[in-house]
Amino acid sequence: MASSAACCDLILFGSCGDLARRKLLPALYQLEKAGLLHSDTRIIGVARESLSLAEYRAKVGEDLRQLLTRETLDESVWQRFEKKLSYCEIELSDLDQYEALTEWVDTSGASEHERTPICYFATPPHLFATLCKGLHSVGLTREPTRVVLEKPLGQDLASSQKINRQVAEYFHESQVYRIDHYLGKETVLNLLALRFANSIFSDQWSHSTIDHIQITAAEQVGVEGRWSYYDDAGQLRDMVQNHLLQVLSLIAMEPPTRLDTESIREEKLKVLRSLRPIDRDNVHDDTVRGQYTAGFVGDHKVPGYLEEEGAATDSTTETFVALKTHIDNWRWSGVPFYLRTGKRMPHKRTEVVITFKRQPHNIFYETQSQLPPNRLIIRLQPDEGVEIQMMNKVPGLGKQMQLKPTTLDLSFYETFENKRIADAYERLLLEAMQGNQYLFVAREEVEHAWRWIDGIRAAWQQLPEGPKTYQAGTWGPTAAVTLMAQDGREWDDED
Repeated sequence: MASSAACCDLILFGSCGDLARRKLLPALYQLEKAGLLHSDTRIIGVARESLSLAEYRAKVGEDLRQLLTRETLDESVWQRFEKKLSYCEIELSDLDQYEALTEWVDTSGASEHERTPICYFATPPHLFATLCKGLHSVGLTREPTRVVLEKPLGQDLASSQKINRQVAEYFHESQVYRIDHYLGKETVLNLLALRFANSIFSDQWSHSTIDHIQITAAEQVGVEGRWSYYDDAGQLRDMVQNHLLQVLSLIAMEPPTRLDTESIREEKLKVLRSLRPIDRDNVHDDTVRGQYTAGFVGDHKVPGYLEEEGAATDSTTETFVALKTHIDNWRWSGVPFYLRTGKRMPHKRTEVVITFKRQPHNIFYETQSQLPPNRLIIRLQPDEGVEIQMMNKVPGLGKQMQLKPTTLDLSFYETFENKRIADAYERLLLEAMQGNQYLFVAREEVEHAWRWIDGIRAAWQQLPEGPKTYQAGTWGPTAAVTLMAQDGREWDDED
């Protein structure tokens, strides 16, 4: 993991909300446990709840004890961490109340030797403009202040541009850190090392050797009581626009000139600019959208999407998306990228499957009528690692050589068994405190992604039919199988 963070005042807006409780504060506790928080760093929780400092600290401690599933709370670490916690009660829509922050944060303008204010907006995006105005009123928008923005950044290109403009009125782009938690995952970061530190892969990473690439993000859960929120978004906007397109960008980008923010962002942006549009001419052939019905996930019977609590029975929001797209540049000419994501799938699984072209000539035809292609599987969750599927000789005597597909498995947990795999938010919070933006999303990236997604949504609206149904606990509508079968390919579905 990276070196210790600088001294910061980390201001968590929405600190009593689900994100802060379940992800941000546990991540900060782990950073404290690893010795990566500066000894003088302060964490100021901001919310509307009327809590004393003692009550807030007790609430955080109780949450940590419940949420640390793989370990128990280390009391010595908690005692250090607890002292870093402060609490500020603010009704976020009331600009006059932001003055209360001055009791906890130096708003005179920090020098390089003082605390750097970092404002984390763990709130709905419609509050971002108000938060910026409130911070500006107390002098907390000038550099070196940084602001971390949680997704979703809009519902389409127009709303995303509006949010970005509102934030840009008060913060320079160099101060803005847009979160996509997938970019903090160890296996996503390992894509850079895998591609650019190993000639065995970097020299074979193009249309000359790769047949196609699959990116799957499967969820077992449904809408988890958030039906109204989810129905306004859908799987295309909730997962494809950010997570899947960010992974695709890292898989497909050209080698950056340096391992720095601008170089990496520039190459990712080139990929998004090169995505072939999906419009009314190809939307029927290149996309599948689905909506789950009642079924079984594991041994549990689950309701259909339209039967969930609070559901509107006429909703046409998609809970499953499968896409075929191309990147129109020299490296990826003719290589299709298949993207798939859905809720109520058989397993929780996020992975990238890179299928190489078959051998042009098979000298083992007497025992192996067709040689399967080699595949590189990059598992992002739940068991992070890398697999290489290849052919090997079966040991034994005989006139004919018998072959068998085998797998070389590099499991992160087994290979680095003495190393704890950090949560994505630990990495991203630490990078924000250190002032490193390369794992955060640039404004242009967000807007190019929305432009591509908006084209798909507009084309869907012109189709006479809505999403196809699929039973919960399956891998989506049968049309998703056809999407690949019509190209002579199939999804990587190992149940």
